Amino acid sequence: MIARPLPVRTGEEAVRVVRALGTHRYVHGHLHAIHALAFHALAGDDTGERAPAALAAACGWAAATLSDPTIELDSKDPRLLREASLDELLAVLAGFWIPGSAADRAQERLLDAVHGLGMDVPLHAPFDETVEDDLHPVLVDAGWELRPLADLDPLRHRGVIEAYGEPIAYEAARFEEQSAIPARVTLQELPALGVAELVRGVDADGELIEPLVLWTEGEDVYHDYLLRGVLRAAKIAGEA
Repeated sequence: MIARPLPVRTGEEAVRVVRALGTHRYVHGHLHAIHALAFHALAGDDTGERAPAALAAACGWAAATLSDPTIELDSKDPRLLREASLDELLAVLAGFWIPGSAADRAQERLLDAVHGLGMDVPLHAPFDETVEDDLHPVLVDAGWELRPLADLDPLRHRGVIEAYGEPIAYEAARFEEQSAIPARVTLQELPALGVAELVRGVDADGELIEPLVLWTEGEDVYHDYLLRGVLRAAKIAGEA
């Protein structure tokens, strides 16, 4: 896959870009796997604090999951992951990355939970690609599958078709995709996010510690066109 740094400076901008990535007309499918610990950290408590409305169901699921005696909470048991909606993904990212008292409490609750399970709090810098394969627990794993070129409608999706310039260039790319063995899938994925990324991913002013990278697989022309549209939709200054 190819790493494409996104021109976002803050957690709030990152949330806007993720929203745009998940709502454009070229999305064919998605998978947002979010760990129970992330939802638990954003749940309300006995002080009267309430979870964001978009997370009410997810936080209830997390409470039940984390109290299940058949699940080892420090393991990689897939039952600790929820196939989340885009709204839940956005609420989780906003809950940790947009500064304020709610984010401070969520970060503290997450660290307390990790300590309570006897797990090590990562010492590596947030968004360190060299440790991604060993990241545990993975708290957010999110990505999108895009429509195959062969499925694009000449009218509804003409923007990306025209981005290839000459019609023959698009037809050649479509043929190459269709004839690939194994089948070629066009993907866009966020980096895996663990404790370090959610707790230390932004500074006190909400600035991202490191650029947010989007990992892509598939036709460059396709991705370039979509990312320009995504950045415009997210109102990111200086978008390509």
